[in-house]
Amino acid sequence: MKQTLIKNAYVISMNAKREVYNNGSILIEGDSIKAIGKIDEELLSENIEIIDAKGKIVLPGLINTHVHLSQQLGRGIADDVDLLTWLRERVWPYESSFDYEASLVSSTACCIEMIKSGVTTFLESGGQYVEAMVEAVKNTGMRAALSKSVMDEGIGLPNNWIKTADEEIETQKELYDKYNNTADGRVKIWFGLRTIFNNSDELILKTKKIADELKTGIHMHIAEIAAENDYVKSNRGNSTVEHLHKLGALGPNLLAVHTVWLTDREIDLFRLYDVKVSHNPAAAMKVVLGFARIPEMLEKGISVSIGTDGAPSNNRMDMMREMYLTSLIHKGRTLNPKIVPAEQILEMATINGAKCAMLENEIGSLEVGKKADLIILNPNTLHSIPLHDPIANIVYTMSSENVESTMCNGQWLMKNREILVLNENELIEKVKEKSEEIKNRANIVLPNRFPVIDII
Repeated sequence: MKQTLIKNAYVISMNAKREVYNNGSILIEGDSIKAIGKIDEELLSENIEIIDAKGKIVLPGLINTHVHLSQQLGRGIADDVDLLTWLRERVWPYESSFDYEASLVSSTACCIEMIKSGVTTFLESGGQYVEAMVEAVKNTGMRAALSKSVMDEGIGLPNNWIKTADEEIETQKELYDKYNNTADGRVKIWFGLRTIFNNSDELILKTKKIADELKTGIHMHIAEIAAENDYVKSNRGNSTVEHLHKLGALGPNLLAVHTVWLTDREIDLFRLYDVKVSHNPAAAMKVVLGFARIPEMLEKGISVSIGTDGAPSNNRMDMMREMYLTSLIHKGRTLNPKIVPAEQILEMATINGAKCAMLENEIGSLEVGKKADLIILNPNTLHSIPLHDPIANIVYTMSSENVESTMCNGQWLMKNREILVLNENELIEKVKEKSEEIKNRANIVLPNRFPVIDII
């Protein structure tokens, strides 16, 4: 069986004791970690690949718990607009103009951008061509939980998205039966609920029932904007979280995304039912959702992770940047420099992300028997040295530029900044072509921000 030895590294294990091995090594055999720390030479095979990582940092692959693969080609189509304009006039017309090929190009491009920023696992909140997402994950070597974008009611839905609750459940069940645990176990199929604006009580209840039966996850945008709670109170009698509680929809397999507008009681409900949370700081600021009460949730012991959201709402699928933003905004909101310190940020991006993915027994830390999902950081850049406090530097100074190599399931996806799973230049040309085609098909016309003079 193939072996890889990474030696002489600063290894941040993220295990239960949060042990760090200075000048440590990791032995990978097949898709898993065989040994860590000081390696017995008798364990090494003759044809082993040896990586000398002296002066570099090894840590678990980052886990992006909220991303939209199908929105990658829409980067820049919805900047500087409010959320409902963003959704109904830009993103929905754009996404509803997709075909399989566009979805595959978009999904593949998003995967590659994440690989380059150190992500090995992601949770996808929903698109219309899940089969294309599966193909992209399979081809790029990543690990993912994929969902269909599920809606059975609401204002402004494109005609080709109007489905009944039973139709949406049946489609997702077929996807689960066909694709769950495929691609060497790297693909999981979850059930999606887009937002409570677009999900009936019937759909929510049926989704909860079948997800529990199949022991899989539910991915849902929750308490995203203040107007959401106002809408739900007017139409269903309570705020989003309180209504989901009344329905019996809260549980440990629910990933609640954004969760900006929560009361103290609702935070306690999340703790009581072990609801997981995906915090998306860049999207929350850019689309002006507000500031989620992340320190309060962490203090209650809620599993809070980090996500980028999609390209039209964040513009960068960069988890290194997202860690930095997470560290800043809560210090600013609370006026407390000790809030959400660097080590807690790293937990959110690794082991907490694994808990949110329901994969904490497989990934999220570097331990014997876990999957070999890891990244190598090269701190030898002017913006990230000197390295007085390596963990702080990862959060406060490093960027995706420092991600030198990315491994998932024991396979190198990127090595020495070179993408190994496909031809990146060819992908770039496909992205340019398809993005323009979809924008034209969706009739999205963006005004010039400054006078443009065409020189003939």
